[in-house]
Amino acid sequence: QVQLVESGGGLVQAGGSLRLSCAASGRTFSSYSLGWFRQAPGKEREFVATISWSGGSTYYADSVKGRFTISRDNAKNTVYLQMNSLKPEDTAVYYCAAAPELRTQRIFYDYWGQGTQVTVSS
Repeated sequence: QVQLVESGGGLVQAGGSLRLSCAASGRTFSSYSLGWFRQAPGKEREFVATISWSGGSTYYADSVKGRFTISRDNAKNTVYLQMNSLKPEDTAVYYCAAAPELRTQRIFYDYWGQGTQVTVSS
């Protein structure tokens, strides 16, 4: 069992930066791949980024590649999403999720946080 709690969302101007954090509890945190997804109003929840249990492998959606960086600190049971050069189209609720394998499809993620709102103004 893994519990996930996101933080770090907020309002930022276009071109700005935010860092999201996701704190996890549960003894098996380090064995899970962790991902970030986002959902804008009226849209499907979409994949943003994911990182393997060791941190050695990462994947990004094309829309955020080069602007966002996912990382994790297993000693702190925390995964991060550094978001730079933010655009208004990045506005969404961002969710942290855990999966037993490195995947980009949300169906494979067993545990989800409650989400944190990111709003980018133009």
